[in-house]
Amino acid sequence: MCTQPPPHSYAQQLYDKHRESFEEYITSMVLPSLREKHGESMLREFVKRWSNNKMMVRLLSIFFHYLDQYFTVRTLLPSCKEVGLICFRDLVYQEMKKKVRDAVISLIDREREGEEIDRVLLKNVLDIFVELGMGYYRDDFEEAMLKDTAVYYSRKASVWVSNNSCRDYMIKAEECLKREKDRVSHYLHASSETKLLQKVRHELLSVSSVHATKLLEKMHLGSHPLLRDETAHDFMDI
Repeated sequence: MCTQPPPHSYAQQLYDKHRESFEEYITSMVLPSLREKHGESMLREFVKRWSNNKMMVRLLSIFFHYLDQYFTVRTLLPSCKEVGLICFRDLVYQEMKKKVRDAVISLIDREREGEEIDRVLLKNVLDIFVELGMGYYRDDFEEAMLKDTAVYYSRKASVWVSNNSCRDYMIKAEECLKREKDRVSHYLHASSETKLLQKVRHELLSVSSVHATKLLEKMHLGSHPLLRDETAHDFMDI
């Protein structure tokens, strides 16, 4: 079917049918299943559907090996493997990315509040962003996550600076930095670490932060000079 010279070759028709099979499967099976779910169950379905899509890509790539070996090379078309991933990206990811992002950020905030969450699930979800390309991870997840982090710690700092001593406040700040670093090691991409810690430091400890300013005022008004100097030194170290 594909080895005959034009107009007797059916390579283009087979290639188009291959793409259409992905599009039909996604629109009839994948998207309806994802649309009806929310929160953590939606994230699990998202990971499952991505895994199934990759398996389908591998199997069909073997079946259509000839097309990749000869036809797509000559015509400069995306390979059959690329077609399957492109269909998922354009049809599933583009529709679901905001919903997925918001669900992930919600789980992160719940963990910050002390709730135990499924870190493996978050790792698997965020790996999809990375596999599609680091630009997707940065633009579609990381940017929003960093904004949420700033809002979260600004709110926390406002409460802590009023209800804690300077030393206790700094202990809380240091513990937050450790926990955020731990989050990077478990499910965030390593490239997020510096930016994430900078956000936390800015909201909790930066001299330009209104909360840090209040903390310094509190420290100078209420501490013995020797203790005040020692606390200020600790503040700068953090």
